[in-house]
This record gives sequence, structure tokens and C-alpha cells, in this order.
Amino acid sequence: MQTPAKKQDIRKLSLEEIQDFFVSIGEKPFRAKQVYEWLWKKSAKDFDQMTNISLSIRELLKERFEIKHIKVDQMQRSADGTIKNAVKLHDDLIVESVLIPTETRITACISSQVGCSLDCNFCATARLKRMRNLSADEIYDQVVAIKEEGELYFDRPLTNIVYMGMGEPLLNYKNVLESIEKITSPEGLGMSPRRITLSTVGIPKMIKQLADDEVRFNLAVSLHSAIDETRTRMMPINEKSNLAELAESLQYWYSKTKRKLTFEYVVWKNINDDEKHARALAKYCGKVASKVNIIEYNPIDDGEFQQADPASLDMYKRILEEKGIVVNVRRSRGKDIDAACGQLANKS
Repeated sequence: MQTPAKKQDIRKLSLEEIQDFFVSIGEKPFRAKQVYEWLWKKSAKDFDQMTNISLSIRELLKERFEIKHIKVDQMQRSADGTIKNAVKLHDDLIVESVLIPTETRITACISSQVGCSLDCNFCATARLKRMRNLSADEIYDQVVAIKEEGELYFDRPLTNIVYMGMGEPLLNYKNVLESIEKITSPEGLGMSPRRITLSTVGIPKMIKQLADDEVRFNLAVSLHSAIDETRTRMMPINEKSNLAELAESLQYWYSKTKRKLTFEYVVWKNINDDEKHARALAKYCGKVASKVNIIEYNPIDDGEFQQADPASLDMYKRILEEKGIVVNVRRSRGKDIDAACGQLANKS
């Protein structure tokens, strides 16, 4: 008995490759554009949704191709309106993504890897081993799911996307950039790149690559200390790429893009909640065009990392503002469903 040929993932094909397929079966090339629009602009989950394509062609597409669409396996809603999705991938692995609503925004916080390999001591995701990178379409699908939830539950459009979920985006460089290209393309979701922020622990070589690739989205760096000894204790990657190397790559980023970056900075009790650390941060910000988000910590256990007193956050704000640095204190959302910064870990 002949084994059926393995179906091809149609979203791995370019418009030109889909066009070649239609020509090869004697169909008009314009069919490719119809299919491509269904796949990306209309986010079709299966071929039966492609209603302006004849049934016979849809059946043929089903025989030859598949759409490996994600599935929202579980959805949790926080008291503050935040929604966390446990997203099942085609191979049954799970990642998490979050919808964060405010009065003016609907933000999608999305994952780029299953797990993470960077071992940041304060982050729940880091306790999962990195299993694999997400494909561009798996990243794209998370955005679509949150876009649909924003429209369904809040009657509002998606306004912002942050690559701040599970994983390190710069260690999945090709797929992350391809997903952003699809999200911003007129053939895709048509979002402005200025509404997208990529958050990284800071990998100097890859930050320079972003600058050379002339990306138009925003960059955020998880800093958490401007003192090497403290940062290395929390983020082992700092041993490979210290603060001086990071600053040099960020200066390069600004020289090429002319875009200010954001430092994401968590303050912990008895770790970096003193004036010495606040003044070191102010000095570091003087080296590169930047603003600072001071983030309230979300405990993941009863270990060494504990939330700093509100007075410490106020002290940071005062010292940074004295130096003319723009600073925002971010209060966490979705803590009751483990959807806040650093808490994504597939507990279920």
C-alpha cells in the first residue's frame, strides 16, 4: 500500500511559491493571491474558510497542504481584565501569551520560544528548559488570537505588541523578524512597526545586527542593574557580555536607528533597592539615549527575590528624574493568574 505523501505546511511558502503550485496544476496564478490573503490578512485556520475559492480547489489544497494553526487551549481572566492564553502548538507543546488592557491600549505580550535557555534567576520561564524556537506563523497566530479577544471582550482593536513573553527573541532572530514582517505588512495585519517592542536581555552582537538590518520597531533591554557584579548574580549572560559591551552595542543601535531604547528595570528588596544602584543606573542611562520603566516585581516563590518597598521605587524615580531621564513606574497586571512579568511558566 502506498504511503500518503506528507502534507506541506502552506504558510512556509511564499506568495510566489503558491503561485508556482497553481500554475503547475493548470490553475490561474491569481488564485495564489486569494489563498495568501486568507492565510495572512484573514488569518484562516483551515481551507474550508476560503469561501471565494471553489470546493474542488479547496479539496485539492487539503490533500496537499496543512495549516498548522495554534489553538488557545486554556484562557484565564484576571480581576483587572488581563487575559492569559495557554497556547497549544501543532506538536502539543504549550506557550503562554497575555492580553493587557488599559483605558487607551490593548497590548499583546507574546512568546518567541518554548521555554528559555538564559537562566535569569528571578524569572519563572527560565526554570523551563528551552525546547524549541517558535516559527514565524506560531508567533503571528498568538497576535491574531489576542487581537480577536480584544475585539470580542473589549470591543477594541489591538494597539500594541510586545515580544516579552516566554523566551529570548534575539535567539530566534530569523523567525521573530519574519513574524514582524508579516504583522506589519499590508498583506498581513498592517500594524505600524512603531507599535511593536522587542524585549531582550541584551545580546550585543544581535543588537548590532538589528541596527544593521534597519528595523523600525522599538527595542527594550532587561537591565535590572547597572553594576556588573549585581547583574551577573541575577543574569548569568552578563558574564559573557558585560555592561560595557552592552552599552557599546546600544550606542551603535542609536547611531543607526536614531531610536531611544527602553531599559526594563525591576527593583528587589536587599538586592538593588539602594541609592548606589539607583545612581549607577542614572549614570548608565547617560551613556545611551534611553528611558526607564521601573517594574514592580512579581514573586515566583518565597526565595531570595522579593518585592522592594514602594519607597525604593520612589527613590529611583527621584534620582533618575534629577538627571533628566524619563522614567515610568509600572504596576503589574494579571498577578492573580500568574500573567505578570516574569511569571509565565506553564504551571498548568
